[in-house]
Amino acid sequence: MPLKNSPRFVSRLTRTTLALILAGGRGDRLRDLTRWRAKPAVPFGGKFRIIDFTLSNCVNSGIRRIGVLTQYKAHSLIRHLQGGWGFLHKELGEFVEILPASQRVHEAWYRGTADALYQNIDILRTYQPTYVLVLAGDHVYKMDYGPMLAFHFEHKADLTIGCIEVPLSEASGFGIMSVDDHLRVVRFQEKPDNPEPMPGCTDAALVSMGIYIFNTDFLYEQLIKDADTEGSSHDFGKDVIPSVIHRYAVHAYPFRQADGSSEAYWRDVGTVDAYYAANMELIAMTPKLNLYDQQWPIWTYQEQLPPAKFVFNEAGRRGTALESMVSGGCIISGAQVCRSLLFSNVRIDSYTTVEECVILPDVEIGSHCRIRRAILDKSCGIPAGTVIGEDLDEDGKRFQVSPRGVVLVTPDMLGQEIHHVR
Repeated sequence: MPLKNSPRFVSRLTRTTLALILAGGRGDRLRDLTRWRAKPAVPFGGKFRIIDFTLSNCVNSGIRRIGVLTQYKAHSLIRHLQGGWGFLHKELGEFVEILPASQRVHEAWYRGTADALYQNIDILRTYQPTYVLVLAGDHVYKMDYGPMLAFHFEHKADLTIGCIEVPLSEASGFGIMSVDDHLRVVRFQEKPDNPEPMPGCTDAALVSMGIYIFNTDFLYEQLIKDADTEGSSHDFGKDVIPSVIHRYAVHAYPFRQADGSSEAYWRDVGTVDAYYAANMELIAMTPKLNLYDQQWPIWTYQEQLPPAKFVFNEAGRRGTALESMVSGGCIISGAQVCRSLLFSNVRIDSYTTVEECVILPDVEIGSHCRIRRAILDKSCGIPAGTVIGEDLDEDGKRFQVSPRGVVLVTPDMLGQEIHHVR
């Protein structure tokens, strides 16, 4: 029986693996959604945070030794981790530990992804892992890391990089890989202006998912070498990977559906438009990302809330939500909601219409409003009679309008100073 099909063998690999989640990114392309929070802490999918998907992948894969490296505006993220991810058993060697930037090695914060690990190398050594799984905390996907670890072992790789196909028109924002017939990486370019298409394909490129499996000793060797390299930007994609692909066994692991039939779901929600589109995909009849999968639950922290409520049932004042997802604590009071995703504790007053919107927690929308194709950030208070999404030029004077016409509204833009964790 092949190793990759042996659950017992895979479980041995996962037990000796340490996962490190890079969660310190600034997330500037999300604009004001990351003004007060780190990108991995941005709410997603009605009740989750973006980082919950990577953390859930680890736990569901049997990898229960996890470090989260934080840096930029991390208070919201840290509170979420403490509230929702404290259920692992330290006495059994399971943990989610927070590794904040603390100038441990030199007089600087984390200077890049490789430097983030280098500054914690003494802590990593205390864990004594056989493999180190390096992950990004700002992507949305469901993935069993066990088969990738088995692939890494079977190919006797020093480094294995998770990869996926993306349209060539969207590939310039990723690390682009070229591979041979044995999936060995022969070339790697970090975010090139003119991405190279896959062999035999003119409209797609093979890109890095920001998922790396290192043999531990090999990782330490490369981190120390990179730290001593003058002029390095101390980044895995820009510096470490290009320096090793011609001298060591570096393989690409294609991320596919469990049956291997097609590309699996993976989203980089790093722009306002991508974030909006990924949320809106969830309300489809059969979304590509199944949040109702009991075999692969997405874990999170959420306060205990009453069920959503829809009130008033009279002509012109009927509380309804169609083709939408509505979370706990919401009250739709004589308003109409269509093709929208509502997070927890959203209140919408009478005679208001909400269409194709993503509404984050604790938002209150007054009566007689019309809101379309908008993202309303947490704790926004929308005054009665407000119109958003019908005149983008007018919206642009107060709010942020994305290239695809999605209006982002935050409390600050409304003149509402919210001085609490976001």
